[in-house]
Amino acid sequence: MKKILIASIIMVFSGPAMAQFGDFLNKLPGNVKNLAEGAKNLVDKTKEIDEPKEIALGQEFAASLLGAKPLVNDPALQRYVNTLGRWLALQTERPDLPWTFGVLDDVGFNAFATPGGNIFVTRGLLARMRSESELAGVLAHEIAHVLRKHHLNAMRNTGGMGVFADLAASQLKWDANLKTFAANAFKDMYAKGLDKSDEYEADRIGVVIAARAGFDPYGLPAVIQTLQSQSAQDGNFSLLFETHPSPADRLDSLDKVMRTRFDSSNGSQGRSFEERVKEFSR
Repeated sequence: MKKILIASIIMVFSGPAMAQFGDFLNKLPGNVKNLAEGAKNLVDKTKEIDEPKEIALGQEFAASLLGAKPLVNDPALQRYVNTLGRWLALQTERPDLPWTFGVLDDVGFNAFATPGGNIFVTRGLLARMRSESELAGVLAHEIAHVLRKHHLNAMRNTGGMGVFADLAASQLKWDANLKTFAANAFKDMYAKGLDKSDEYEADRIGVVIAARAGFDPYGLPAVIQTLQSQSAQDGNFSLLFETHPSPADRLDSLDKVMRTRFDSSNGSQGRSFEERVKEFSR
């Protein structure tokens, strides 16, 4: 019961409802008030994750990811994806993050983001893309996770929140324990995935970013439709199915948001990957 109470209080103090609970603590019984104050202190400490710490944590996440799957040895392909990703990031409210994009040498169908702007797609995902707008949609979805700090929020709301808050409150502890904490958090987070609401939000923001960048906003829905035709038992798709809402639910959520709002869009499908990679080979 104590854990449930603390979790409930954390949700109050973490969300927009906090402004409505100005005298919340004062109305609680003594023992409950102490628990509430402790929960609020944890939330306050996690807010001390400033941008430099966010970037440092993301770099450690990226190092763990690259330790498991190296980059594809194709400089032209890497330059192309990095250039496309940065163009998309320029359309957002955080254009000055050290955005970095890359292609992992993995036949699975997936994409990953870390705090601070490191984003990766797999070779297997690229192989199944039918247009540049589809890739733009996937990258924009991952960019949205970074913009909304979904990974930081996930860590704040998990059982490891106390460690995270403790690190956030002390630069000395942060510097000394960052690698260990990041390695453990990385394994846990990428195995479980983000909250479903975060994925839906990233889909919604992703189509807008792609449209701002001049691409067909229906590129991301097209990718999700591709997923819908795949089996969750296929090893190349299983991780994505395990960590994301069902493709049908994602498409339904996007349909409610998009409707006819993008009917007048002149977004481009882009050029073929072969043409783009040739450009970046020169």
